[in-house]
Amino acid sequence: MKVKKYQAPSMPEVMTQVKKEMGSDAVILNSKVVYRGGFLGLFKKKNIEVIAAIDPDTREPHIAGSQNKIKQEAKPVPPPPQNDQSMDLDVIREIKAMKKLLERQQPQSFHLASPFNEIYEQLMEQEVAPAIAEEIINDWKEHNRDTTPEGGIHEVISSALNRLNPLLSFGGIDYRNQYIQFVGPTGVGKTTTIAKVAAQAVLSANKKVAFITTDTYRIAAIEQLKTYAELLDVPIEVAYSIEDYMAAREKFSAYDLVLIDTAGRNFRDAQYIKELKEMIDFGVNMETYLVLSLTSRYRDMQVIYDQFHEVPINKLIFTKADETSTFGCALNMLLRNKVGAAYITDGQNVPDDIRGATIDWVASRIAGDRNDA
Repeated sequence: MKVKKYQAPSMPEVMTQVKKEMGSDAVILNSKVVYRGGFLGLFKKKNIEVIAAIDPDTREPHIAGSQNKIKQEAKPVPPPPQNDQSMDLDVIREIKAMKKLLERQQPQSFHLASPFNEIYEQLMEQEVAPAIAEEIINDWKEHNRDTTPEGGIHEVISSALNRLNPLLSFGGIDYRNQYIQFVGPTGVGKTTTIAKVAAQAVLSANKKVAFITTDTYRIAAIEQLKTYAELLDVPIEVAYSIEDYMAAREKFSAYDLVLIDTAGRNFRDAQYIKELKEMIDFGVNMETYLVLSLTSRYRDMQVIYDQFHEVPINKLIFTKADETSTFGCALNMLLRNKVGAAYITDGQNVPDDIRGATIDWVASRIAGDRNDA
């Protein structure tokens, strides 16, 4: 491995030096701006410094004639220059570390035969995590003896999700539990989603519904839920303390369904989760749905979910499906956390723009089918 440092006033000039001496196969390991010269710290000139490397064994000798080529190949490769040994050793260690990192991150698709390679690439385009994508494909191959999935990526995803049932429960409220709590960060459409769920229960299932809100941090949130309560003709109670909350539950004990809105505060704050546990009874007859926006990054979704490790999350609700073209984050959350999904929302209209989550919907969206599933 030959490693050398180059400097020039501009990047094109320094790259010309690298190409002239090392050839087009050279690899740029690092580049930065450095300042040279000057007087008493003034009038320094800016240079571009590049560290480049080349493996002499990979360079093609540009010598005409077979005899000259043989002679050229017979010459021993000169050792790397030793004028800056300490720098070379540091760079070599860095190269080894980078090589190990690249080996760990090597895409699985490079080792897959068609059609699994194409399926893997589709999963990557939909921003499915590489480890999840590998798990999905390996699950199919293990249980189907490497046979080609006739339904392509849709069938592979459906197979993986169905295999986890009933651990992954899909679909909306089944009215077996009287109290449903909705948690989630600010801006995901939590209050609007609660109104949609309530409208379905009142208008379609003819259920007796009530609201409790513990979101006393935002006046607008209280007023918004009160407006929906008036439109649906359902009662609402605002709980400022645990005593208020328990009194509201007692008041609505005869109702079929009580939907509980919580404050959309910073879920990175452990104190908030502590307060939530003190305020809400997570015991019998209670379900908790975590509301997440599909426009969020998977990493941020997972951080929010992890904050609830002491709170039982029964299902996820994914909002803003109409505002994104990638749905891999939903699949990542379902498979990594082994948790199901209750609803998908795709607009602001109440009581419309909400549907019960299904395996087929998730698989269809990742497969590129935007029709209702």
